[in-house]
Amino acid sequence: SFDKIIAKEIPSSIVYEDEKVLAFRDINPQAPVHVLVIPKLRDGLTGLDKAEPRHAEILGQLLYAAKVVAEKEGVADGFRVVINNGAEGCQSVYHLHVHVLGGRQMKWPPG
Repeated sequence: SFDKIIAKEIPSSIVYEDEKVLAFRDINPQAPVHVLVIPKLRDGLTGLDKAEPRHAEILGQLLYAAKVVAEKEGVADGFRVVINNGAEGCQSVYHLHVHVLGGRQMKWPPG
């Protein structure tokens, strides 16, 4: 679970961390660069559909962290940020997370 990754009970390859967010490599990468950025405190934010006004700051911090991750990973010139929401949106972990994907040509529309 992401909570165990945050608590460092499950090892992960951390790319970026600050007081509010943690970014680590996806264990099943879909691109040469595939990093997940998560809030350290879930605070009811199991998916984007659960966002409330109090979550605005952390949502911004997640996107800023995605930019920092892209720079650190050398893909700042071209990357994709994805948030899957709900079963039909292919969300599999109900702790809001941002995928940062890069290192290959992205296609549009996404599948």
